[in-house]
Amino acid sequence: MASGTFTVRVDSAVKKRLEKLAKSTGRSRSFLAAQAIAEYVDVNEWQVAGIKRAIQSIDRDGYVPHDDVEKWVRTLGGRRERPRPKPRKP
Repeated sequence: MASGTFTVRVDSAVKKRLEKLAKSTGRSRSFLAAQAIAEYVDVNEWQVAGIKRAIQSIDRDGYVPHDDVEKWVRTLGGRRERPRPKPRKP
């Protein structure tokens, strides 16, 4: 895998912690920083993709407001159970 170099500014306390972690794990600061950035990108790409899918779903199918769901759930199993709320279009 090809790699590239760029500079990142971090707080001096974070730098010291990274140096300490690198020493205790036998890894370089660069390795640990690259690993942390890769994990951050993975999580945030996943989250942004999920948000985009949710927005597309709302645009396509509508949404049910929280208050409507809450009122419906409170009646479940009771004698006056409400029908499931219908989605609204944005």
